[in-house]
Amino acid sequence: MPAIAPSNHVPHVHQNDRYSPWTRHIPSVVAEMGYLKTSDGNPFTYMYEPPAGIEQQNCEFELVRMPIRDARHLPSRPSLDVEGFALWDAPTLVTDFRNEQEIIARYHAETSELVRAATGATSVIVFDHQVRKREAGRPPLAFGRSGDGSNPGAVGRVHVDYSEETGQKRLNLVLQDTERCKSVARFAIINVWRSIKGPVLDTPLAVCDARSVGAGDLEACEIRYQDRSGNIYLLRHANRHSWHYYSAMERHEALLFKQYDSLINSVSRFTPHAAFDHPEATAATPLRESIEVRCLALFN
Repeated sequence: MPAIAPSNHVPHVHQNDRYSPWTRHIPSVVAEMGYLKTSDGNPFTYMYEPPAGIEQQNCEFELVRMPIRDARHLPSRPSLDVEGFALWDAPTLVTDFRNEQEIIARYHAETSELVRAATGATSVIVFDHQVRKREAGRPPLAFGRSGDGSNPGAVGRVHVDYSEETGQKRLNLVLQDTERCKSVARFAIINVWRSIKGPVLDTPLAVCDARSVGAGDLEACEIRYQDRSGNIYLLRHANRHSWHYYSAMERHEALLFKQYDSLINSVSRFTPHAAFDHPEATAATPLRESIEVRCLALFN
């Protein structure tokens, strides 16, 4: 198993110093983030061509220009239980991320070990993964798949993968054991995001400091598939939202961010995220390719 460790790109200082005046000088970019603006009733989005006479979605989005700090230059390293995200140096032995069998056989095990190390969980179960490739000329502000559905692109609308309701449901879906579910003292859903090519330069992933998000900013949205449906959270804009990204993420690095935590009040629980167009990217900038893995972390 490759060595894994928290990224050591930044100096470590006391947590209380994080928002000192020094942080105003952290390198940042300004980019458009896709926030929920309005909806006609409870928001919904079809992830396929809806039945005749039914609209694709009943909500509108707005692009808001937001500063996005380069988290490599923060005075202390963010953590999953505080800010809701963390960068780890985690080399992988996977040779081909287009090989589904190799992902399942090798990468799932690597990712489980990484999440255990990052969270202290008793056990970790990988239950989903998604390989994404940015398409030339296609903006990131989109849900769903393009073309024949085989190549998911970047997701540009700010969202959280699970709501309060669906976070609880995921535990049951993964374990499929009612008695075992009852015995779980705490569980969390952690996403692990990695470049599978070169450095990510055109559409990095931005994560929002969970402490800057209020409960009223989150709006449940029903995502409708042909065979199922479930809720995610969309995010309404607030100036206090604190956005971060890791510049030029390489293949040996993994960005972990929390999508749900059953523990209430004492830790971060929901981390909004979205891809954004880096303002310095040009037509010649290599298109990013990435993999995102979803994990259930169990604490007993």
